[in-house]
Amino acid sequence: MSFFIKQMITAKLKQLTPSELLTYGKQYGFSITHDEAVSIANYLQTHSVDPFTENGRQSMLQALAKRTNTETAKKAQKLFRELITTYGLDHLFE
Repeated sequence: MSFFIKQMITAKLKQLTPSELLTYGKQYGFSITHDEAVSIANYLQTHSVDPFTENGRQSMLQALAKRTNTETAKKAQKLFRELITTYGLDHLFE
């Protein structure tokens, strides 16, 4: 079952659109521009990201910081951790 969940999460990351990112930004208190959302979505679609390992998350967050800023990347990291815990998915992440 965990393999299936991991595939779903990975597929969702690859399919995120700029408008979804802007919506999530408003929903979770992030301030990103349309250009930043386009850049993030493009990165996720063209790079293989592994959010399930510490190194993969760090790499993904460094790329986010380059496309936005360090503060936004830190907020994203905190939100990601909260969502993992809220949905009881801690066991999937190293």
